[in-house]
Amino acid sequence: MSPTLPHVRTRLSDLATQASVSTATVSRVLNGKPGVASETRQAVLAALDVLGYERPSTLRTRSAGLVGLVVPELTNPVFPAFAQTIESVLSEHGYTPLLCTQSPGGTTEDDYVEMLMDHAVDGIVFVSGLHADTQASRERYARLRSRGIPIVLVNGYAEGIDAPFVSPDDVASAELSVRHLVSLGHRRIGLAIGPERFIPAQRKVAGFSEALVRHGLADDVESARRHIVTTLYTVEGGQAAGAELVDSGHTAIVCGSDLMALGAIRAVRSRGLRVPDDVSVVGYDDSPLIGFTDPPLTTVRQPVAAMAHATISALLTEIQGGRAPRSELLFQTELIVRDSTGAAPARPSTD
Repeated sequence: MSPTLPHVRTRLSDLATQASVSTATVSRVLNGKPGVASETRQAVLAALDVLGYERPSTLRTRSAGLVGLVVPELTNPVFPAFAQTIESVLSEHGYTPLLCTQSPGGTTEDDYVEMLMDHAVDGIVFVSGLHADTQASRERYARLRSRGIPIVLVNGYAEGIDAPFVSPDDVASAELSVRHLVSLGHRRIGLAIGPERFIPAQRKVAGFSEALVRHGLADDVESARRHIVTTLYTVEGGQAAGAELVDSGHTAIVCGSDLMALGAIRAVRSRGLRVPDDVSVVGYDDSPLIGFTDPPLTTVRQPVAAMAHATISALLTEIQGGRAPRSELLFQTELIVRDSTGAAPARPSTD
């Protein structure tokens, strides 16, 4: 028997088209019938949500447990992307995510952890948390583990913490950006990066510096630092760093985030110059909608979906009594070439 909902024929057809399955399969899922693969069932549920339909009461299952998800502020689009993907993967496995977002002057990571403990969560995922800050104490994570709470740490590595780590390969990502710009003829390449007390920033600085030396753009790692400006991971930070790098003669700027890249583009334009004709700019993250900026941004893509699946796989292994590997899982990034990078400007003739 089909669900007793208005316009059910149209609804089944719409859902089947959206989920790329048959109407019979949609009907089986909506009626809670067995014999449907979990991936197919998830596709139909996603279609329900995308098309704005309320799920039938027969599909509302009891939560397998609560999982805390602690992320930084949501103004950087990559963090909502991580949160949404991790929440989706958790839901596929029957767990209910509790999202905890931080903001300057707001609730701290430690405060959120206490709240999550009060809710008796089965595990906690930290994205770009204090584990990535070399000046922060690691004792907070040891206390969590001593209480038997499984944790997984994303974006940043801290030796000695009894937990799985999942990160993008920041060193390789910097090499990707420099190699691309060198191939376009750039010889004066700068890096705009956030505070170096954070592991991802340190790794990008190391990768960038080594790449400059490797491509003959700096004599050694120490001299490469003349091409690095440390600021904040914000549009304003990118603008300040971009202005400094443009004024010192750089024709290309590698940025530590997409937001910084947007600020660098603003700095280039404030100098009466054009992107990419006069200065090329590369971002980092490939945040949602970043391909629709003016110009569309060349950037390094973090494999958010793959990292999210690995994170939850490790967490569920721990929750179920197993032991996930303690070595850091490093994921390869990908350079997405768009219109914010181009050939280096021709040098003025000396004739």
